[in-house]
Amino acid sequence: MQRLIYPVLGVVLCLFCGCATTAKIVMRDDPLIGTVVRGDTGKPVRFADLMDKLIHSDIIYLSEKHDNPMHHAIQHRVIQALLNQGHAPILGFEFFSYQDTPLLLNLVDAGKKEHSPKMEKAVEQRIRKKLGWENQSDTMWGYYWDLIMLAADNAFPAAGLDLSATQKRRITRKGLEGLSPIELEQLFSTGISNTAYESYMKSVFVSVHCGMDHGRMTDRLYDTWVTRNDRMARSVVQLLNAVQTKDRDEAGRKTGPVVIIIGAGHTEYGLGVIDRVHHLKPTAIQTNLAITEIEREPADLSQYLPPLSLEGFDPVPPADFLWFTQRASYDDPCEKFKSVLEKMKKRKKN
Repeated sequence: MQRLIYPVLGVVLCLFCGCATTAKIVMRDDPLIGTVVRGDTGKPVRFADLMDKLIHSDIIYLSEKHDNPMHHAIQHRVIQALLNQGHAPILGFEFFSYQDTPLLLNLVDAGKKEHSPKMEKAVEQRIRKKLGWENQSDTMWGYYWDLIMLAADNAFPAAGLDLSATQKRRITRKGLEGLSPIELEQLFSTGISNTAYESYMKSVFVSVHCGMDHGRMTDRLYDTWVTRNDRMARSVVQLLNAVQTKDRDEAGRKTGPVVIIIGAGHTEYGLGVIDRVHHLKPTAIQTNLAITEIEREPADLSQYLPPLSLEGFDPVPPADFLWFTQRASYDDPCEKFKSVLEKMKKRKKN
């Protein structure tokens, strides 16, 4: 199956340089853009040296900001480099559920056959609908379709990691305590619980919601967050176990590593998914490459690297490596809602 839908670099050029139908994004020049540094020392790292570290890992996290095209271009480049060095990775997606894995594998199998452009377009639309992405923007869908097609064109497995959209909605609406025994039986838990981490994540949720603490809804968001991380950690370990059953694939390529496409919030400071994978598979060598947008305002490198210190956790840097990129947007998402938020806060106090 030929890759002809949404080549990532084309999307990048269209968004950042301007196209006939796309408004030009005003960029801030920053010396960090395009550089890769070690998270513990801040020392720059060449791409070849980065790949030498990644290629000896069992699990690689390519942690992204979902709507930044440069992040997906970097993911594509890293995966292609693994292929060029004779590896057959397994690709895992946060954005698809573990129940979607057979569908993704069917698509990879179909990629081994020749299809007309018309047939390929029909396959894409059918897959998009089955994955529940028909109402997402074409641009966002294109980022992930490009990576799926990279797997299909190069005959390596792709899998979903997360809960289903319905499961996530149920937990967010009802909380874990409101789910039926049937639903609870279908969920997975590592049993990891920490009040310091819970407080930290709830503060993040409040910040994301522009300073509004939604009380019980914040509790439910945390329930959803933990349950998702537990499920994704189990999925990651299952993919690693699959890799370790076979040293070479049918084409003679070395199987692995497991490459995870995931939002940075699930991997920062080795928490979320990474610490849960370690709990389930202590021997796994995990490396987190945080693909990181520059700040809205100029910032020194040191401001990107402060360790997070939480009770019960060793202070650690945000990631093993950070690869800096341009921002997708310089808009403050809370600015347009400021007046509404102020009214909501006053109403809450009264």
